Amino acid sequence: MYQKLKEKIESKRAVVGIIGLGYVGLPLAVEFGEQGFSVLGFDISKKKVSLINSGRSDIDDIKDESVKKLVTRKLLKATNNFALLSNADCISICVPTPLSKTKDPDVSYILSAVNQVKKYLHPGQLVILESTTYPGTTEELIRPILEETNLRTGKDFFLAFSPERVDPGNKKFTIKNTPRVVGGVTSYCTKLTKLFYEQIIDKVFPVSSTKSAELVKLLENTFRSVNIGLVNEVALMCDRLKIDVWEIIQAADSKPFGFMPFYPGPGLGGHCIPIDPHYLSWKLKSLNYYARFIELAGDINSHMPEYVVERINRALNSVKKTLKETNILILGIAYKKDIQDVRESPALDVIELLQNAGAKVKFNDPHVPSILMNAHTMKSTRLTSKLLSKSDCVVIVTDHSAYDYDWIVKNSKLIFDTRNATKLVKDNRERIVKL
Repeated sequence: MYQKLKEKIESKRAVVGIIGLGYVGLPLAVEFGEQGFSVLGFDISKKKVSLINSGRSDIDDIKDESVKKLVTRKLLKATNNFALLSNADCISICVPTPLSKTKDPDVSYILSAVNQVKKYLHPGQLVILESTTYPGTTEELIRPILEETNLRTGKDFFLAFSPERVDPGNKKFTIKNTPRVVGGVTSYCTKLTKLFYEQIIDKVFPVSSTKSAELVKLLENTFRSVNIGLVNEVALMCDRLKIDVWEIIQAADSKPFGFMPFYPGPGLGGHCIPIDPHYLSWKLKSLNYYARFIELAGDINSHMPEYVVERINRALNSVKKTLKETNILILGIAYKKDIQDVRESPALDVIELLQNAGAKVKFNDPHVPSILMNAHTMKSTRLTSKLLSKSDCVVIVTDHSAYDYDWIVKNSKLIFDTRNATKLVKDNRERIVKL
């Protein structure tokens, strides 16, 4: 089975099945399709399936032309018919892994996908989990389910974990030039998975087990979460010391060794950094270990939207105004600059907190036409000099490149800048309050 699948992958005759066509799955599907593989994309959303089969993309980094070209050449087909998994040789699971309200891992999407794979599993298939999860998931959760078919891992079929490393909006590092970590249940599983990704990725880094590969992803995002938590706390300190935190970071970054700059902000967003560390923390609690750094960083980062609202209120107080009945304009809703992704965006929390305090809130985002807030749709307001001048405070939450910050400052009464986006603005700086 190993040799047959190896030859199929090397000759690009292997059919690639990808479950989940979101920010991870669709770019992966397109990359394999562009390398000549036949790709089946599976998704429970009929709307998404229809969109892709019509040659369109709903992902920032994937252009419609790329999808249309592959669909036309019959190298990419989206479907919600999971019976077609029986036609796939290599199956990659790219489904969401959110947290429950109690911050416990929600692996229901993984279990749903794996149970579909189980129905159609046959000898000679490679199954790879890409969804971020806690160490032990592949071996302890997925393997037993798939082996209920009486097929043996490493002999009849192959099972591995390879964490996605997608960074939406990053033009420098793409799937192709971002090294990929792989860990299989057996050595044959690892070898096949390494070979599979080498068809589209420049460098593939094998590790000793699935558990090791699972922990690699959690370490990467815990590293970022903890360091962002540290610099957010430094921002709180600088506020009390009446020191510019941005100046401090810039000066520290002049040291050519032993320092890596991280920057404060209104809170964490996206599907990885606010969530992934809690998967590790949860797993360790089951082993009677309390992950103090993770919990502390999570606490600091999660309270940044409240701090932002407090600072906005203080800025308004300085001009003899309060939040109640005040016109607030939020600039930027996406969780990071120049993308349309609003998952876990701190802007949503900031808006809700402002509304709860009685403020009249509008927003503008060149990438996000509308958002759903408490079952009500809010639409992006057209950015004009009149809108800016009528706003009591303009809050920069996401520093999109499309914004003309000189023009924004010139036409605003008061700016609260959470991203240091106005650092190059020279005139009217007395109107700017920075995080």
